Amino acid sequence: MSNIASSLFNRIRSQPLAPALTFGPRTLSYGELGERSRRLGHALRSTAGLAIGDRVAILMENRGEFLEVLFACWAAGLCAVPVNAKLHPKEVAHILSDSGARALFTTDSLIEGLADALPRDASAPFVCVAGSAAYEALAAGPMIDCVDVAPTDIAWLFYTSGTTGRPKGAMLSHRNLLFMSMAYFADIERVDPGDVKLHAAPLSHGSGLYGLPHLFAGGHQVILPGFEPADVLQAFARYRNVTMFAAPTMITRLVQTAGSPGEAGGLRTLYYGGGPMYVSDLVKALDRFGPRLYQLFGQGESPMTITGLSHRDHVGDRGPAHLARLGSCGTARTGVEVRVVDEAGRDLPPGELGEVITRSDCVMAGYWNNPAASASALREGWLWTGDVGSMDDSGCLTLRDRSKDMIISGGSNIYPREIEEVLLRHPAVLECSVVGRPHPDWGEEVLAFVVTRPGTAVSGHDLDELCLNNIARFKRPKGYRFVDALPKNNYGKVLKTSLRQTLQQESDHA
Repeated sequence: MSNIASSLFNRIRSQPLAPALTFGPRTLSYGELGERSRRLGHALRSTAGLAIGDRVAILMENRGEFLEVLFACWAAGLCAVPVNAKLHPKEVAHILSDSGARALFTTDSLIEGLADALPRDASAPFVCVAGSAAYEALAAGPMIDCVDVAPTDIAWLFYTSGTTGRPKGAMLSHRNLLFMSMAYFADIERVDPGDVKLHAAPLSHGSGLYGLPHLFAGGHQVILPGFEPADVLQAFARYRNVTMFAAPTMITRLVQTAGSPGEAGGLRTLYYGGGPMYVSDLVKALDRFGPRLYQLFGQGESPMTITGLSHRDHVGDRGPAHLARLGSCGTARTGVEVRVVDEAGRDLPPGELGEVITRSDCVMAGYWNNPAASASALREGWLWTGDVGSMDDSGCLTLRDRSKDMIISGGSNIYPREIEEVLLRHPAVLECSVVGRPHPDWGEEVLAFVVTRPGTAVSGHDLDELCLNNIARFKRPKGYRFVDALPKNNYGKVLKTSLRQTLQQESDHA
């Protein structure tokens, strides 16, 4: 059977009484999770009247019902559309409309804000609130047998974060998700029954995606309602063999909250991605948690699976070669091809910058209802990622920036991350983001937004000296803006688009 849900139901047969998920005081066994998912799946097909292939939106904060509904969709042959719970109702409305969702599962805290986002005509989706009496009635009805589907059928519509325009729905098939799960086992770690997968990041994205291999192998999903460093560290102390996904900003907060260096409790693997992890922050994380880190480079269009920097690769003497490796995102994952090419798709020699492209069974089928965007991103079987990077002789990939973030000043290409890495070496700099500001003669000039650590201060002159001692003069920021915080999206990514818009507006009114 090609249905991704069959891997869960196979596990249920072998260990029906083992703990499958814990949320708050409630723990469901594998048998209970399977039964509730199959009953919800039956209700979606009968009560809600959905047909095979219809889309079901899941708009929830982190909670156990998310996984119940996810597998209910797949058991019934439906396509799940997980939606970040922190999105604005207008953004949710776009996703519901674009996906054509026929059903929506949400929560008490979100349903009121959706009043204006839901259509009021015959196209309105079937709506159910998780944890309500109506939801529990659906989860107590008849059970559906797991529907057979084609491996290329769409299982998950993954909507991009939308930092540059409206989100697009990457179509992820059952085959994509199975390949992603198998690559996890091949590259990151073996999962044994009872091993804990801690969810503090949104289940609607990376954390939920990598919940799949853990469920298929009999792991115990422990779901936190959100990311609070103290709660995460308590979970590390309480459970054994813990794996967790974190965005780089989450790891930085954990390091700031953690106790003695090397104190990690039952943490086994802390895998991170979704944005740049600066070397200075990574070194501090290694000092705190030891060699338990794994970096992944992936996109919603190739979920979690392009390259990886292994646990072993994180270990070293902190010399130049080791620090350069920490600044990379590792080598191609098992079964994945990765190249760095020029605009014509020609391979570039080691060390030269170009666009990163990838090909594997993890790459999406395209963007939902968007053939133009699909044709731009997928060319002759390769996904053009939009990321700029270089590859060394050993196949190790180092990313510079998204192609849209590159600064062109006086005809020279400048990559913000290189400058940000230098600025973060200053002990007073907590965060920074480098963008291009419009300039009448040079096209753009480099400007840095800087957040300082509480109780510290640093001048532009000090940062100038730091840059001039480490990078070429033309790359040095021509100005510094000291701000209280950087704008970020719901996943902790800095919104360079917002910073550039601010500078453009200032230029327009100058």
